[in-house]
Amino acid sequence: MCGIVAAAANTNIVPVLVEGLKKLEYRGYDSAGIAVIGSSQIERVRSVGRVAELETASASTQSPTGIAHTRWATHGVPCERNAHPHISGSIAVVHNGIIENYEALRAELSAQGYVFTSDTDTESIAHLVESLLRNEPDLFTAVRLACRRLIGAYAIAVIDQRQPGKIVVAREGSPLLLGVSETGNYAASDASALLQVTRNMVYLENGDLAELTVGGVRITRLDGTPVERPVHVSQLSAAAVELGNYSHYMQKEIFEQPEALANTLEMIGGSKSIQPGMFGAEAGEMLADIDQILILACGTSAHSGQTARYWLESIAGVPCNVEIASEYRYRTSVANPRQLVVAISQSGETADTLAALRHAKSLGQTRTLALCNVPESAIVRESALRFITRAGPEIGVASTKAFTTQLAALFLLTLAVAKAKQRLNAEQEATFIEQLRHLPVAVNKVLDLENDIRDWAQRFADKHHALFLGRGRHYPIALEGALKLKEISYIHAEAYPAGELKHGPLALVDAKMPVISVAPNDELLEKLKSNLQEVRARGGELYVFADGDSEITESDGIHVLRLPEHYGQLSPILHVIPLQLLSYHVALVKGTDVDKPRNLAKSVTVE
Repeated sequence: MCGIVAAAANTNIVPVLVEGLKKLEYRGYDSAGIAVIGSSQIERVRSVGRVAELETASASTQSPTGIAHTRWATHGVPCERNAHPHISGSIAVVHNGIIENYEALRAELSAQGYVFTSDTDTESIAHLVESLLRNEPDLFTAVRLACRRLIGAYAIAVIDQRQPGKIVVAREGSPLLLGVSETGNYAASDASALLQVTRNMVYLENGDLAELTVGGVRITRLDGTPVERPVHVSQLSAAAVELGNYSHYMQKEIFEQPEALANTLEMIGGSKSIQPGMFGAEAGEMLADIDQILILACGTSAHSGQTARYWLESIAGVPCNVEIASEYRYRTSVANPRQLVVAISQSGETADTLAALRHAKSLGQTRTLALCNVPESAIVRESALRFITRAGPEIGVASTKAFTTQLAALFLLTLAVAKAKQRLNAEQEATFIEQLRHLPVAVNKVLDLENDIRDWAQRFADKHHALFLGRGRHYPIALEGALKLKEISYIHAEAYPAGELKHGPLALVDAKMPVISVAPNDELLEKLKSNLQEVRARGGELYVFADGDSEITESDGIHVLRLPEHYGQLSPILHVIPLQLLSYHVALVKGTDVDKPRNLAKSVTVE
């Protein structure tokens, strides 16, 4: 969602702020703005739309100290007056998150004579800090006192015209990190925004405040207690977040999946056995003692969890429930201290998943595992065990390589649990390890289907609805395919277990409704073929992704693309890739914004 960049340096930082915002565009936004300390006043530039427009508007602005922001609307419609930064007197503020008590603050500050010019919750922070500065001239102290009155989630950055060269930032619930260098110090929502100036990162904890100047950084807690946070050298490179020769980040990330999977599975490269220690030092003992697994996730990550449920129950023999994280903590559930709670999130900062993890722990369920793509993220830090997928930066809003690496990690977890429960013999273990090693090669072969899928996409351009069908462990893959088509082409799509057709969805099928089916050559293929005949008998047009040895014949109204090989339990990882490619090429035909679909954000850091 919203993105922050801040800089205090010994040179003009406006190009750094703008370039940082460009790197944060993937998070989703509807407006952007910058504010810098000018010679006599705060200089602010805001625009609705893309960062490129802000870049043009701010071309003549220069300053060594400033803050910048991309906004994803929560309070108030997307428009310039609601765009950040917000100004009160001599200060300017940018903010990610949601202030839950902003209405009470707004009423209090209005009574003091402050005039609100926006509909945002953020403007109440600006006026609150300004009111405190009247009695407490130090900006750092005023921001600290203001934060003690805020209820909700926030990452903020504040500058004061009367205190040039200084930025104060604070974090509670929304991600914020610092970048340190010899030429200046910086803050941002994401390391990718700062790779242009430094790879030395300091990750703030909830409740931290920091003061940045060109010469250094100081950090305290909300009560004023000084703290030190370690400097990490980011493993990301600037090239990793560049588009390169691809047309879109989504296309790049689809084709990066063989490498991402190879990196994620590197730890079993030369191994002959699955070691529980890959999930943490305590994993062996913990996995042997669990009697159930609860997976908490949202969106695409929830689909990876739903796929893993089939693996965990059929291979490891452990009952598994998958809960939508945004629902879990708002219902009365039965706690089980012996179950493993698995939180899945690409960013590790997904607000609903983090809140659900904390709720699970509050119920006494302390056996927790984070499965994330960002090592320093909140969900990782707050879990007993962790597995870091190595997908690399994922910029496109529609997740691709993060999903397949999550599936690979969950399959490793399945094998680790099965081994801990003595349900995995040596022959099975060796077979699964060999299949995992071969997975990047198998994915490369599936990517060769792109030209055929591009031809199929032309037939979808004028469609308004689509049905996706799958059975067994491929039903969640159908769900993921429908989600991808919705996200980037804006075609309404639904997914069903194929056996549910006759229980309602068949009423929707006609010649204008394309039906996409995942049809691996597994134990449910014959059942699925009968379901497909039900569609064809009602005039529906079928698009079938089958395995090379599946006996599904192409005919009038039945289009078939065959994946090169059947991959058994790991087949879901292969079968989701053509669905990603189909969605991508349909979006191209329709001319939508593939990487930044309307109304969506990459990192959902507010509830």
